[in-house]
Amino acid sequence: MADALSVIPASVLRNLSDKLYEKRKNAALDIEGIVKQLAAAGDHDKITAVINLLTTEFTYSPQANHRKGGLIGLAAATVGLTSEAAQHLEQIVPPVLNSFSDQDSRVRYYACEALYNIAKVVRGDFIVFFNQIFDALCKLSADSDANVQSAAHLLDRLVKDIVTESDQFRFSSSFFSIEEFIPLLRERMNVLNPYVRQFLVGWITVLDSVPDIDMLGFLPDFLDGLFNMLSDSSHEIRQQADSALSEFLQEIKNSPSVDYGRMAEILVQRASSPDEFTRLTAITWINEFVKLGGDQLVPYYADILGAILPCISDKEEKIRVVARETNDELRAIKADPAEGFDIGSILSIARSELSSEWEATRIEALHWISTLLNRHRPEVLTYLDDIFDTLLKALSDSSDEVVLLVLEVHACIAKDPQHFRELVVFLVNKFRVDNSLLKKRGALIIRQLCVLLDAERVYRELSTILEGEADLDFACIMVQALNLILLTASELSGLRDLLKQSLVNPSGKDLFVCLYASWCHSPMAIISLCLLAQTYQHASSVIQSLVEEDINVKFLVQLDKLIRLLETPIFAYLRLQLLEPGRYIWLLKALYGLLMLLPQQSAAFKILRTRLKAVPSYSFNSEQLKRTSSGNPHSQMLNRMPSGQQITEDGDLNQDFSNLSLQNGINFASTLQLFEHMQRQHRMHSKSQSISRNSSISQSQELQRLDETRPTSQVPDVSRPPSRSTRRGPGQLQL
Repeated sequence: MADALSVIPASVLRNLSDKLYEKRKNAALDIEGIVKQLAAAGDHDKITAVINLLTTEFTYSPQANHRKGGLIGLAAATVGLTSEAAQHLEQIVPPVLNSFSDQDSRVRYYACEALYNIAKVVRGDFIVFFNQIFDALCKLSADSDANVQSAAHLLDRLVKDIVTESDQFRFSSSFFSIEEFIPLLRERMNVLNPYVRQFLVGWITVLDSVPDIDMLGFLPDFLDGLFNMLSDSSHEIRQQADSALSEFLQEIKNSPSVDYGRMAEILVQRASSPDEFTRLTAITWINEFVKLGGDQLVPYYADILGAILPCISDKEEKIRVVARETNDELRAIKADPAEGFDIGSILSIARSELSSEWEATRIEALHWISTLLNRHRPEVLTYLDDIFDTLLKALSDSSDEVVLLVLEVHACIAKDPQHFRELVVFLVNKFRVDNSLLKKRGALIIRQLCVLLDAERVYRELSTILEGEADLDFACIMVQALNLILLTASELSGLRDLLKQSLVNPSGKDLFVCLYASWCHSPMAIISLCLLAQTYQHASSVIQSLVEEDINVKFLVQLDKLIRLLETPIFAYLRLQLLEPGRYIWLLKALYGLLMLLPQQSAAFKILRTRLKAVPSYSFNSEQLKRTSSGNPHSQMLNRMPSGQQITEDGDLNQDFSNLSLQNGINFASTLQLFEHMQRQHRMHSKSQSISRNSSISQSQELQRLDETRPTSQVPDVSRPPSRSTRRGPGQLQL
């Protein structure tokens, strides 16, 4: 310090700490001249002493004016050193950087000014301090004082110019270490201050433009921060972040080696951002990654799928379009489990998305399950316990398209008998619990299953389950629904054709017997089945076996439906058989039996009577009518016609007597007994329900009487008309 005092006049030192800027400036010029002379003389020891004096006595002084003077003095010394300043930077730069955090804004301003002047002199030589300078500038970019911000901005521009032009700013540990800089950058990336964000994006862009600095290799370290800036309230910041990301994406496309995995994790998270622009950018990147990533992305397919599926239903059309394209690209890749393709994780994502509120997402999730089943069926079946319940519940989905896709998946699974049985049992249970599902979706579900899994197989399984159904009311409703589908669905035309051959085809007979066991729950279903199978004599026997309790409102409603169905093309063969009443006597008798059960004022009665009036009478003869009007119908199964022909159970004429046993292989006496037994169970069930209801009503009325505390009894109001529940007109049923 003594050396410094000997070369710097006291007046200069006094002016350097003066409160007036002009005096400090003049003192700095004097120091510049002194240092220049010392440098020319090569006396670096004294130069070091001068710098130490300026540092200790001025820049670290508790007095603000001293600190201001010290900063301007250090800058002046650097200017005086010119080309020889580099060897003294270790003394000069640290105190200036320390002043950036000074409490006095003017000191911070002069620190920016001092470093600016120092940088202009030494240029690339001060790159060794880049990390410290970067950190200091980052803080100053958000300074509370506008003048300091402005000064920091000028300094920042100068440093960027030096960096881009400097040969020393290369990937060399002796000057600049990217490995040490990236943690500093990553730490700052989540700062929300808009000025800091602008500063960071600007530097990322600058450093990426330096050829020897591999910013792309460190992109995963600050990628999330850039995406975070896409939702900034400032349009300028969003634009700068987007521009930087676009540049990096282009570099990724052109780079032979990219770490897709780490970045994929970031993109997946950002794809669910509440900000629309962030989601669009993230899904666009994912789209490019799926095209470019190849094997690197295989372990991340599940995460990527988890990001794509929700975006397929995004409210923004651009996002939906890119998400669908990405989904198609991903599904087209035929990855192998041996390569790290995690089928379980993919199924887990698809299963969770089946609960999405958006129909499009649920549909694509089902497409994925279907795709995996087709490509990796054995592996998928090992995870079946994890997804089967969810798939079954999806059958109650509000969307018809979803239900149809679920059925396709189930059909693929149900190729195995065990899973087929589980599916049908679940459906029956679901229909039992949710009757509205049966009404709204029952036909859709059953018809689609028949298309996918073979109608006969489905109906046989349903019949087997319903045969032992304990809930008789549900069994009746379910059978009626199945019967209506059987009679009307175009998908079941083959099943109807098979049933029409029940008396001549063993397969048709077996199907008839199988369905009969559960169709017994509904009289009208049995009659429909017999008419379809052309077992007309048995249909007549069933009709005659009905008792008063069987013929209720529900029965008449079902009968009305059947009469109307008889007029449809499905039963055209039956109407044409009426052209030969002598040959189809039992058909005629069955139809007349139905006519007798209908109320005369009903539309169905008029329809059927009109049809029967059209039956020609020319082929009747008294002998045939006698054979159908008395005795047990089952004793009349065979009657010899005058011509030597045989009249079979349905009344059809057959000349080939050898096929008689095949045609009559069904034990109709036993089937009728089965039907009557089932109907007795239904009648007993109805009576028990009626008794239970009446008991509940009686108990309620008794409690009501006990609650009455009035001393006098109420006189009935005879002037009031009877209630609707007590009025009954002629021929009306009291329900």
